[in-house]
Amino acid sequence: MTTRSALGGRAVYPGTFDPLTPGHLDIIDRARRLFGHVTVLVASNRAKTPAMAPAARAAAIREALPNDWDDVDVTPWEGLTATYCAENDVRVIVRGVRSVADIQYEYELAGMNESLGTTTVLLPARPHLAPISSTAVRLLGRG
Repeated sequence: MTTRSALGGRAVYPGTFDPLTPGHLDIIDRARRLFGHVTVLVASNRAKTPAMAPAARAAAIREALPNDWDDVDVTPWEGLTATYCAENDVRVIVRGVRSVADIQYEYELAGMNESLGTTTVLLPARPHLAPISSTAVRLLGRG
């Protein structure tokens, strides 16, 4: 079901999503309502060692999305998010922030992306979802 968007256009929501959390799903839902179409960009990150390859994580995310979210695509990607945006005519990157530390990091990243021609929109985590991180979910899964 395509939602009526507030801003229109398309946005990208990049991350490793290892694993996908309720907070990620909330950001995806809010972004699709703002922009009308969101591509969840499942990234490779050399600083992290995800349990699954990007294509497998992308498939798992597709499976987790509600069936009526036809305004959301999921794509594995290696490389800069800004490169994906330039190659696919996407002008907005959506990032979720859970803490002040996240804001500092994302602010610096947003400046770099802006210099490459792509605007970043930061969406704060809902308070009840802010403590949930992929790292915590992984650790709880092992325990």
